[in-house]
Amino acid sequence: MRHYDLLSLQQLNAPYAQELKEAAARVIESGWYLRGAETDALERELSAYLNVDNVVGVANGLDALRLIFMAYIELGRLHKGDEVIVPANTFIASILAVSDCQLKPVFVEPSPSTHNLDIDLIEQSITPRTRAILVVHLYGRTCWDNRLVDIAQKHNLLIIEDNAQALGAYNNEGRRTGTLGNVAGTSFYPGKNLGALGDAGMVTTADKQLADTIRALSNYGGDKKYVYRYKGLNSRIDELQAALLRVKLPYLDKENDRRRELARLYDQLINNPHIDTPQQPANQATHVWHQYVVETAHREAFMQYMQQNGITTGIHYPIPPHKQEAYKEYNNLQLPIAEQLASRVVSLPIAPYLTDDDIQHIAEVINKFDI
Repeated sequence: MRHYDLLSLQQLNAPYAQELKEAAARVIESGWYLRGAETDALERELSAYLNVDNVVGVANGLDALRLIFMAYIELGRLHKGDEVIVPANTFIASILAVSDCQLKPVFVEPSPSTHNLDIDLIEQSITPRTRAILVVHLYGRTCWDNRLVDIAQKHNLLIIEDNAQALGAYNNEGRRTGTLGNVAGTSFYPGKNLGALGDAGMVTTADKQLADTIRALSNYGGDKKYVYRYKGLNSRIDELQAALLRVKLPYLDKENDRRRELARLYDQLINNPHIDTPQQPANQATHVWHQYVVETAHREAFMQYMQQNGITTGIHYPIPPHKQEAYKEYNNLQLPIAEQLASRVVSLPIAPYLTDDDIQHIAEVINKFDI
């Protein structure tokens, strides 16, 4: 029996193993391990890749978002107690970044078809305390259109992108995610489309003052040694991760294209009335398929069946943030679309190392599932 992990990091990084080893050796031999030449080069290369002026490397994706909110508070654009529109269907890090800065998350339901924040529902949740919208490009699908921009302009709201899963995706006008709003936070967690070999993240923005503030906040709160303007964090990307990401960045677009091919192949091959495949966007460039997420009313049976047939699946995510114990104050909220998705979604293997034959086999197994 063939076996398939949901994601094999070893297989993901195997094509670049020699280059990664050479990059690691270069850092070790340099004797400089934080805020050095590798970080500077990665920030320049990501700036060119995204066509954005300011890139700040940080320790992880959660810190990227936390630092954004911290910086806006320091600059007086946000104040503790302000409300931030957030999608109800997201990883908890999106919400932690808001609440950690003593801001209030206001949950808005996702679209049943895209699983992303339903832009049509935003305005009904805006109050006099609303100051920002946190947009998450979930599963690698761009969440953006002109209505979002119109709402933000009408109500004088900041737009912050959680770009953790969508690096390399575009909007319909040909701009990459991470450059669409006022600022964006990105994760380089190992399983991301551009993944480090440990934790790492970045902030991207056209706003130099914001970027400078974030850079200082990420360095204990100061931009000069032993001189601190803010009560900051220690959240810096290290030279080793920067060097490893520099190896993988030139391959990102090719790998994203391969993910798109695999997603289309799944769509063509999966034919089971118990399994709903994800909606394909009209513009293929707007999705990089960090996850390929199907829905089924028979999730436990389906996942057990897949495991018995050598295929590991996953759930992104089984409990929405407002139902987590960490957010008891929101547990009584009723958000039926987010809750239904959380009970139905299943992630299938999708990674650039998979072959067409692999997808054919996985689809054949899926098509034989019955209850």
